[in-house]
Amino acid sequence: MPPAIDESNGSHNRAASPSQNVKAIMSFSLSVARLTLIEALRTRLPWLAAIVVALALGLAQFLGQVAIIEAAHIQATLLATLLRVTAVFIVVTFVVTSMVRETSDKVTELLLSQPAPRSAYFFGKLAGYFAVAGLIAISFAIPLAFFSSPGGLLLWTLSLLCELTIMAALSLFCVLSLTQVVPAISAAAGFYLLARSMTTIQLIAAASLSHDPTLTDRIVSWGIAAVAMLLPSLDLMTPSSWLLSMPDPSALTVVLVQTALYLPLLASASLFDLYRKNF
Repeated sequence: MPPAIDESNGSHNRAASPSQNVKAIMSFSLSVARLTLIEALRTRLPWLAAIVVALALGLAQFLGQVAIIEAAHIQATLLATLLRVTAVFIVVTFVVTSMVRETSDKVTELLLSQPAPRSAYFFGKLAGYFAVAGLIAISFAIPLAFFSSPGGLLLWTLSLLCELTIMAALSLFCVLSLTQVVPAISAAAGFYLLARSMTTIQLIAAASLSHDPTLTDRIVSWGIAAVAMLLPSLDLMTPSSWLLSMPDPSALTVVLVQTALYLPLLASASLFDLYRKNF
């Protein structure tokens, strides 16, 4: 059970100082994060990650046997794509099912009943989900170590971690807003697919315009551009080409900037939903 925040100071029954309140709030958040990690262990998430890694290594060996030319290139590209999509699916599913399970079991009400702000609970959950995302990113980078350069693999893993943290924050927002498993996972999946394919959609829309576009064509083009501005460019994150040759480290700057922009936005939206709910 996360520690409660004391409103008294020992036997003197005095109000706690601001520093004591801050320490108590941080302790509460860390306890919530620790409970999230414990839940990941109890739901056998490490076993699932180990099975995925083992299957990925087996698939890599199979591809190495059947590939005629550029076996390493084919192995790295296909494995990186498979592992990235699987990692996103695992993180989204875990965040959504974890929050729904806690709400159904009244654990959320119990934690929010503690004398701590709801933001402490929220950031504790978010920190726990980020830790799970980090462990998955590191675990899923292991099979690729045999088919990539060390520098490229490091940047790829950092980019995957940023992508997973964005999806974890988005999944938390979706489950707080929609409250059900299927709608929340569907919304997160739709966001991911749209953000991954938005550049392609823009290219198709631009190519389909005639030399004399109509007003409808312009409105559609403007609408697509507006949606693209709101979404993160996930297609620029975790490219498989980084594994084959050491990319320019500045390529990671775009990933870090997008992560730094979208995480606070998603966290703010989630906190707004959390504070307006009655538990």
